[in-house]
Amino acid sequence: MAPALTDSAPTAPHHLGPISRDIFPDGLKTTGQHPPLYDHIHPFDEFPRQISGPTVWKPEDYRENPEKWTHVFSADEVEELSVAADNFLAAKIPLTGISKSNFPLPNLSKDLLKLRADLIDGKGFILFKGFPVEKWGNHKSAVAYMGLGTYLGYFVSQNSRGHVLGHVKDLGEDSTQIDKVRIYRTNARQFFHADDSDIVGLLCIAKALEGGESDIASSHNVYNTLAAERPDVLKTLTEPIWYFDRKGEISKGQEEYIRTSVVYLERGENARVYTKWDPYYVRSLTRFSDAGIIPPLSPAQLDALQVLEDTCNRHALHMVLDVGDIQFLANSHVLHARTSYTDHAPPTPRRHLMRLWLATPEEEGGWKLPFWDSNEKKRGGIQVDDQAPVAPLDAE
Repeated sequence: MAPALTDSAPTAPHHLGPISRDIFPDGLKTTGQHPPLYDHIHPFDEFPRQISGPTVWKPEDYRENPEKWTHVFSADEVEELSVAADNFLAAKIPLTGISKSNFPLPNLSKDLLKLRADLIDGKGFILFKGFPVEKWGNHKSAVAYMGLGTYLGYFVSQNSRGHVLGHVKDLGEDSTQIDKVRIYRTNARQFFHADDSDIVGLLCIAKALEGGESDIASSHNVYNTLAAERPDVLKTLTEPIWYFDRKGEISKGQEEYIRTSVVYLERGENARVYTKWDPYYVRSLTRFSDAGIIPPLSPAQLDALQVLEDTCNRHALHMVLDVGDIQFLANSHVLHARTSYTDHAPPTPRRHLMRLWLATPEEEGGWKLPFWDSNEKKRGGIQVDDQAPVAPLDAE
């Protein structure tokens, strides 16, 4: 099933249709989850034996050198964000309509352009410090955060309710009901995974009493380790034998799951290795495998699940997000995890992170993904029918 090498973008099997600005204020609609284009899935023997370059990093490269991956906002940068946020609020534009054009950052934008290139084509992560969330409060912080994010990508919906500003917070949902519950709405551990977007951002509003700490790993470093130690596992991950759950977040006519691979190659020449993974979405499909609708996980797949997690843990860079920290990660080549956590007793606020999912289309430097929407501005994410985008200021 080897595809022909081509630089042309994939042809969409359907289009998004007319987009109403009454529903989508910026005129753009999240494309949502879709199966890959199967004729663009490569056999394992076409994958590189080893990956090199800036996307391959080891935790020891950065563990003792936080200045390589941390940017402390200067007083001038905070003031520029503050002025842009105040002007946006004064204009009474819906938060879902924020864009670079109505959130000007004439100075900071230059650094953000370099950062975006490093996220997409380089090490794939950055930690900002000194975002004044306690001074600004949730509303102004959300505006400044989303405005900052528009310089990195286009925000996409993160769930069936159209949340383009997400909230990672324990809402008391049962984390064992993995076929129904999104783990970010619980205090459970999150295993290494990548989100359904090109870039994910997390702004820390409040910390937990214990836990909730972050681990990240270069999926290209993990790939090289597997290629050397367990090529059988790597081969299993490249095969389109995996089923990913949609957990009921589907549009009319869509299936409840997607058949896919975990590790892909980009389309075209000099193709990079792309990883799309979340073990919760794989393990949650027993309701279909028990009924004989899809195959159960094979022994090779179960082994791959465990080996991938163990290898990520071996190569993880640990970081703690303090109040006012913003972490941005590239989902294409960085996997991330979170430890379980315990919240403070009331009235101390619960752990709370504001989350952004950002898309980077091909024509604006994004990866050439083997999906029909690779050149859509708001590729990926989760879109159910014509659900309008919303930007709540707290979890709901």
